[in-house]
Amino acid sequence: MAGKLLAIGECMVELMQADGGLMRKSFAGDTFNTAYYARQYLPADWSVDYFTAVGRDMISEEMLAFMAGHGVGTGHIARIEGRSPGLYMIHLNDGERSFSYWRSVSAAKLLARDAERLRAAIEASDVIVFSGITLAILSPEDVDTLLAELRRARASGKLVAFDPNIRPRLWETPERMRATISDGARAASLVMPSFDDEATHFGDASIEATIARYRALGVPDIIVKDGADGATLALAGTTAHVPSAKVEKIVDTTSAGDSFNGSFLARYVETGDAVAAARFAADVAASVIQHHGALVAREKLPG
Repeated sequence: MAGKLLAIGECMVELMQADGGLMRKSFAGDTFNTAYYARQYLPADWSVDYFTAVGRDMISEEMLAFMAGHGVGTGHIARIEGRSPGLYMIHLNDGERSFSYWRSVSAAKLLARDAERLRAAIEASDVIVFSGITLAILSPEDVDTLLAELRRARASGKLVAFDPNIRPRLWETPERMRATISDGARAASLVMPSFDDEATHFGDASIEATIARYRALGVPDIIVKDGADGATLALAGTTAHVPSAKVEKIVDTTSAGDSFNGSFLARYVETGDAVAAARFAADVAASVIQHHGALVAREKLPG
């Protein structure tokens, strides 16, 4: 069955370590990474598009060409004069990553400013993906615009997937962060949080507490990712645990959750089997974290 997946958020210039103390440039960002991995595994009759805003500068042109070259559609992307993509640098310590960011004039901060463009893109799609980072970079007014459209999409029966992907440094206050993340969950039909984030920032004492909190917000389906301890699925009234896949050596965990999200959604919308899709996604994530950078070439991935 053909379909359309739309990911909404910010794609950035990525600088990562290379040999000889050099840096390698690429393009990445949590929801774009999800779109990339979904494209690797969705059937050919599914389209994958990205919704954001970029500038009219050379690096924006390179980013659009990069997206298109990896099979991600750019037809919904706005061009904003005087703006440009943000940039981040990956710092690694025994495979665990931290980041430095430069995004003060990021065009993506205005992605929801054109409400008609946003509505048209969402209405044309079957699966919509967004994240806490998507919400964090927007003004409160634009958050309201985006969430209103996502609520409409969920009410119409579309699959609206949300990864809270909590990044405290992007938020003005912890209170606004928690409130907006909760509002994002209310607009979603599937929430895919990471337990470490939820325990740290919402005080959840267990995975069961995380599931209960999102259920209380009206979320029907939840997948809690827990790193090396696998993932817990609470979908359609049933609960299952899927273990993580074996990893020989962790090289770079940058896109572990994003690759899980994208490959899970690809298999889930095709088969309807959430447990099998999560097992497959665990294999993909295990492969991704054994390579540098957010986006791993298809020939290095399983399946």
